[in-house]
Amino acid sequence: MIHEECGLLGIYAAKQDQAVHDDMANLCYAGLYALQHRGQESAGIALNTNGHITNRRDVGLVSEVFNEDSLKNLGDKGAAEIAIAHVRYATTGAGRRSNAQPIVIKHIKGSMALGHNGNLTNAARLRRTLELSGNIFHSTSDTEVIMYTITHERLKVQSIERALSNAMNTLRGAYSIVMMSRRKLIAARDPNGFRPLCIGKIGESIVFASESCALNAIGAEFIRDVRPGEIVVVSDDGMESIADHCGAASSLCVFEYIYFARPDSVIDGVSVHKARLRAGEMLAEEHPARADVVIGVPDSGLDAALGFARASGIPYDFGFLKNKYIGRTFIAPNQQQRELSVRIKLNPIADAVKGKRVVIVDDSIVRGTTSMKIIRLLRAAGATEVHMRLSCPPFLYPCYFGTDVDTSENLIAYKHTLFEIRDIIGADSLGYLSKEALRNITEGCHCSLCDACFSGVYPVDISSAQIKSQFEQDIDAD
Repeated sequence: MIHEECGLLGIYAAKQDQAVHDDMANLCYAGLYALQHRGQESAGIALNTNGHITNRRDVGLVSEVFNEDSLKNLGDKGAAEIAIAHVRYATTGAGRRSNAQPIVIKHIKGSMALGHNGNLTNAARLRRTLELSGNIFHSTSDTEVIMYTITHERLKVQSIERALSNAMNTLRGAYSIVMMSRRKLIAARDPNGFRPLCIGKIGESIVFASESCALNAIGAEFIRDVRPGEIVVVSDDGMESIADHCGAASSLCVFEYIYFARPDSVIDGVSVHKARLRAGEMLAEEHPARADVVIGVPDSGLDAALGFARASGIPYDFGFLKNKYIGRTFIAPNQQQRELSVRIKLNPIADAVKGKRVVIVDDSIVRGTTSMKIIRLLRAAGATEVHMRLSCPPFLYPCYFGTDVDTSENLIAYKHTLFEIRDIIGADSLGYLSKEALRNITEGCHCSLCDACFSGVYPVDISSAQIKSQFEQDIDAD
């Protein structure tokens, strides 16, 4: 399965919203819980009370890192004014507390906490430069690279937002950022807008979140998305927008709509649920099948399966029961454990598929092993035929912007033809959504889309880019 990126949350409590001040830790917890699908390796919350920043972060799910007592004891005495929170996704070799976020540092001009979603393409070069200038790193994540780059600029300028703007002249690749200083909450999105970030309000208090579903979870009203390249600063003076880096060609990751985001989120003007329905409808037009039932692979395949059923006229049914107490299969660190987690996670509903020709819709095939296991489960449950349909094109190229497609060599579609893949996974037929159709599922999107993992056309220069897992292995080797 595909690895995914992180989830961000930030809250600035207006002076008149005492309930937000008093409940800041619980609001962060609820927001992170809504973003848990974006990262299941670690979780963290940092609170700012009277300019003093305290935080708790650790490896584990949100419910494992925080409980009632830890939330009650988080922070100093008194109501917090600002908070940021983060969930992180799993990467090979990175399951350690030091990589958990938010990261908090103290420097000569004050304290700062930062959480980051994305992947820098020039992280290795920047880190080397920072190390040569005397910086000491405690993690293998590029979030620390961002933090130190901003800190170096802060020594030269009068404000933290200007330091961030200057740092953005150096940072390359994908990054959505939520950070706080002693008095300010700041959000920023890279000039290409690879990763989502939106703005909401609770009363007069401002909230930033990776997805609108987190705003809903804490009772916040959606205001708008942070624009690609925009820096948004919130303080007692209100909310200010800095557009110095806006205006570049945008390239939001299209996989946000296919897999990453929750279907109840709206990203850059497009409902994720509707985008997946359209993908399923177009899939039915491009790859029809003679079948008795359409089912989806929970959770990201369900909406596309419903779209396929509506467009084809084939009845839709629930074909799998998902064990809700296990995370997405990518959290397993090796292939053997990933395969075991598939059996634990999904169980076919025999009455829905027995004696039937089944169309099964999933979001993607990466290595093919998960699809193979799922098809075997369906056949063992009595399905007479299994027709596999995917709501995205074949993965052919590595991604350098946070989706952990690390090399073409690990991609089944890079090495095999459509018919070979069909035979390897054991399907009676196989169909992928075309790249042309994919571009049409997000009609009305405020951003252009990045589909480099399917097309090989990268929106930015990747000549010096390094895959995150390789970057971390190189650091560990030092």
